[in-house]
Amino acid sequence: MTQPSPYATPKTSLTDPQAQVTDEQIAALEVSDTWKKRFSALNRAGGPKMPNLKQLSKAERRQIGAFNILAFLFGPLYYITKGMWRKALSLFAVCAAVAITVGLVMEHFGYGEFTRALSYGLAAVFAARANIDYYKKMLLNDNGWW
Repeated sequence: MTQPSPYATPKTSLTDPQAQVTDEQIAALEVSDTWKKRFSALNRAGGPKMPNLKQLSKAERRQIGAFNILAFLFGPLYYITKGMWRKALSLFAVCAAVAITVGLVMEHFGYGEFTRALSYGLAAVFAARANIDYYKKMLLNDNGWW
């Protein structure tokens, strides 16, 4: 009875992908030194979910750069230039759906002038996710839809 069940879910090495990333892999990437520093800091923080973020110094936290100004300004176009077109499409679709829905609701209740501010919040979604998504693409080979 020590034989594995053929009906069991197969075991994968994807359970902890950030443990597989090494400093040598980061150094071998064909990206700028700024991105290598960000990737190294993200790796020390524990990967995309950043469970060890509070253990990093303030300087290391700044290296991660939680807010990407180019992604804020250009949104989906920035993602497309970085080769993350699937995430650009999915984030754009979700943001457009949220903007339309919230805009209609706000207009219905007479607060239509506040919907313009919503566009800044939606641009911030791209800015906040850009560095983590690029890390996932370059080091974890995760260039999926979400």
